[in-house]
Amino acid sequence: MDHSHSAHGAHSEGGHGSFGSYTTGFVLAVILTVAAFALVMTGTLTGQSALLAIAGLAFVQIIVHLVFFLHMNTSSSQRWNLTAFAFTVLTAVIVVGGTLWVMHNVSMNMMSR
Repeated sequence: MDHSHSAHGAHSEGGHGSFGSYTTGFVLAVILTVAAFALVMTGTLTGQSALLAIAGLAFVQIIVHLVFFLHMNTSSSQRWNLTAFAFTVLTAVIVVGGTLWVMHNVSMNMMSR
């Protein structure tokens, strides 16, 4: 019985990226990082608009990392990975949002005295 064939079959099911896709992901990540850094260093945007632009660049970079490095997509083989990721994001939003809500309420109640 040849175990190498069955072990190789299990690994080939996951979508591993090619050199080209890793290179594309790396180049996009570097461009997004340099764009955010340049935005801050040149002072092109300030205040709220700079914060929104950096948050937008960060969100795009998260998508680039998920697609090009973690190989997440909408295929049926990735369904459990997407479900686990969605649950993780939901949990993080609840924890961060709940923390901010509690801190805001504590601040408002302490400042009123």
